[in-house]
Amino acid sequence: MDQVLNRLASWLLRAVVLVAGLVVFLSLLTAVLLLAALWGLRALWARITGRPVMPWVMGVDPRTAWRAAASRGAWRRQSQAPAEPEQPPTPPQAGAAGPLMRPLPGTDEVTDVKPRPPREPKED
Repeated sequence: MDQVLNRLASWLLRAVVLVAGLVVFLSLLTAVLLLAALWGLRALWARITGRPVMPWVMGVDPRTAWRAAASRGAWRRQSQAPAEPEQPPTPPQAGAAGPLMRPLPGTDEVTDVKPRPPREPKED
């Protein structure tokens, strides 16, 4: 009798996991098909009205977070002396490595590292 209950519980667990997986699969499939239908209707409407079909894009620009943090001065301590007036940037100079290089903005504020010249590219 014990073996019968174990097998019944095992098959019941398998059936529950199978049904749960089927539900997840069908819900994802429904969501994808709904998005595809909406995109198709949008493209069809654009063609009917003579407008160009614009792609759906996520307008995320990683530079906006950097600019927001830089404008707030989040990494500077408020107790520091007022900043000196900015000097005009030096023009980029051509190095032995080839292309023109210039320092990144804000590198003049870094104090915990020693600058090194760029490495020469290895030739094979």
